[in-house]
Amino acid sequence: MKKLVSTLAIGAFFITGLMVMGCQSSSQKADDAQAKVEEAKDDLQDARQEANEATQQAANAEQWEAFKAETDVKIKDNELRIGELKVKMKKSGKTMDSVYANNIENLEQKNKDLKIRMDGYQTTQSDWESFKREFNHDMDELGQALKDLGVDNKN
Repeated sequence: MKKLVSTLAIGAFFITGLMVMGCQSSSQKADDAQAKVEEAKDDLQDARQEANEATQQAANAEQWEAFKAETDVKIKDNELRIGELKVKMKKSGKTMDSVYANNIENLEQKNKDLKIRMDGYQTTQSDWESFKREFNHDMDELGQALKDLGVDNKN
C-alpha cells in the first residue's frame, strides 16, 4: 500500500511539473529558444576559435622548425668567423691589443647566448612574433659586429 501511495505521489508530482511547463506562454518559449540560439552561437564561436588556434600552432611548429634550421646555420657561420678571427689574431705576428681579444671573446659569448636563447624558446614558447623579431635583430647585430671586427681600418 505504501508503494502505491508513493508511486501515485511521484506520478502526481511529474504531471504537475509537466502542466506547469506546458503552460508557458509563447513569449516565454520564444525567450527560451532565443537563449538556446545564443548559447549555440557562443559554442560555435568557441569551437571556431579553438580550431584556428590549433591551425596556428601547427603553422607555428613548421615556422619554428624552418627558423631554427636557419638560425642554426647562422650561429655555426658566426662560430667559424670567430675561429677565423682568433687564427688571424695569432698568425698576424703582431701582438694584438687586449681590446681586440676582448672584442672577440665578447662576440663569442654573444653567439653562445643566442644559441642558448634559441634552445630556451622551445621550453617557454612565449610570443612567437616578438621572439622572432628580437632574435633576428640580435643575430643581425652580431653578424655586423663580426664583419666590422674583421675589417682592417688602419690606412
